[in-house]
Amino acid sequence: MSWSPCPDPVPGDVDSVDAVETLIVPRAVDLGEMEVRRALPSIKRQMAGPFIFFDQMGPAEFLTDQGIDVRPHPHINLATLTYLFEGQIHHRDSLGTDLAIEPGAVNWMKAGRGIVHSERTAPERRATGQRLFGIQTWMALPERDEESDPAFMHHGRADLPVVEAEGLRARLIAGSAFGAASPLETSSDTLYADVTLAPGARAPIAANTEERALYTIHGEIEISGDTFGPGQLLVLRPGDEITVTARGNGTGDHARFMLFGGAPMEGPRWIWWNFVSSRPERIEQAKEEWLRGRFETVPGDEEEFIPLPEGPGKARRAIGGVHYP
Repeated sequence: MSWSPCPDPVPGDVDSVDAVETLIVPRAVDLGEMEVRRALPSIKRQMAGPFIFFDQMGPAEFLTDQGIDVRPHPHINLATLTYLFEGQIHHRDSLGTDLAIEPGAVNWMKAGRGIVHSERTAPERRATGQRLFGIQTWMALPERDEESDPAFMHHGRADLPVVEAEGLRARLIAGSAFGAASPLETSSDTLYADVTLAPGARAPIAANTEERALYTIHGEIEISGDTFGPGQLLVLRPGDEITVTARGNGTGDHARFMLFGGAPMEGPRWIWWNFVSSRPERIEQAKEEWLRGRFETVPGDEEEFIPLPEGPGKARRAIGGVHYP
């Protein structure tokens, strides 16, 4: 069952049978080094499949000697996936992972019972400056996997299948779509694809997963006669195949969007700062563990960390108001 209600169509009510069930315009969040647009969690929607957090990072232009410095911070009971269109991020974590996140690659970090990581701009990139643009997502884990061992999986750009047909180009990040499947092993049914359409081209979105959503990146798309521009999250009505068409508007411009979703979790998730769990008391425990220095450290990045946010804030169901470092 879904934890975001989907009302039945009402006879005679055209709006009740729209292909797009929910439209979310992300809110801007200033992280200091750059602005992000947060689409999930939202007051309108808690999750789409396992996706509980969906941020557009940038595009941001970093000049010489500039970059991001997200100091070591903890996660529990979730998995993160940072997918870049442009630029590079240096990822390190408490498992000893030390690599560059590059455009088009998959970097899946399963926190499980607990992990710590940092995200920075590498010195060689600071020396030249760079443009950074991408999507950062968190996926809730099924209850059976919430306290599993932490893990990190990497699949390079060349490892991910790309489907090309009649003006459509899709890279499969997770799950299956358009006749192809990603090699990424996820903890639950998960769909994630980077889709580009030439002007006038169409993408059939099959109803082979329970919850589906789109996030528009570039250009304009049309669904059932409605047009949507960049920077919008569209939750699709479940159960029916839906066709997405690139508008183009005579400019020859392509459209790009992220297709994502999957099976919903068994129940709601609670979220506070960087912690997600099916149990609010587990988040209180994680807060105490981070405060007391009981998480593992990040090899090569032990000197700094993000302190626990001040105040008595309690975990809440993932409907907004989320702290972020």
